[in-house]
Amino acid sequence: MLVTNLNDLIRPDRYPRSSRYEPAWLLDLDMGPNPLWLLEDLARNLDLRPGMRILDLGSGKGATSVFLTREYDAQVVAADLWIAPEDAAAVFAEAGVGDQVAAVQAEAHALPFEEESFDAIVSVDAFEYFGTADSYLPYLVRFLRPGGQLGMATPAMTREVRDLGAIPPHIKKVVGWEAIAWHTADWWRFQWQITELVEVTSARLQQDAWRDWLLWTRAGAEHDPASQSAKQPVIDMLTQDRGEFLSFALVTAHKH
Repeated sequence: MLVTNLNDLIRPDRYPRSSRYEPAWLLDLDMGPNPLWLLEDLARNLDLRPGMRILDLGSGKGATSVFLTREYDAQVVAADLWIAPEDAAAVFAEAGVGDQVAAVQAEAHALPFEEESFDAIVSVDAFEYFGTADSYLPYLVRFLRPGGQLGMATPAMTREVRDLGAIPPHIKKVVGWEAIAWHTADWWRFQWQITELVEVTSARLQQDAWRDWLLWTRAGAEHDPASQSAKQPVIDMLTQDRGEFLSFALVTAHKH
């Protein structure tokens, strides 16, 4: 039985910036677990300042782009493959940030931007779908200015699937082979640092990430009861795992 109250998503002790946002609004834009909590935590290892031009890569329905604009007074390009630009633009207009966010439909391997045109690139709940190839970071940093910042939050494992020898059954049952892309923070650190194109400034597993993920999923099921059958397997997976294998990796770097 689900007992989570939507007000449980307001947690000023841990996420003071995110707690200013209406939980129902966030859940209506759901395309992945607790994106603002992840972004707020990730931003602690970034230096985001007013006026920066930031690419929000895999921006989904737009919550993270609204956050970047409101909290850091940034100029944001919200790029996503699956969300129509006009739908994202409507979210930005309603949030009062339409003049600071440009919505673009783009595939992550064919970005329609000039090289060295961003001060920062952030990606939340998306990098695991397109960023694990050895060649991807060298491609992506082309769009950063020298000294530009890169930050991403992505589902992670506490140990590499390769080292485990198999995807743990309770995870495989829910996400299948996709879990092989859920790398450890140390894997990401090496993957980025070895290119010598960036200096990794932080690579860590989020504290109690599984608890945040579980709280978000329960709240989503309460907010949209029709989604409970789809969310229950995730709830069961996280309840069984309790952080043994499942986490989120938060990784930041700056371009040389």
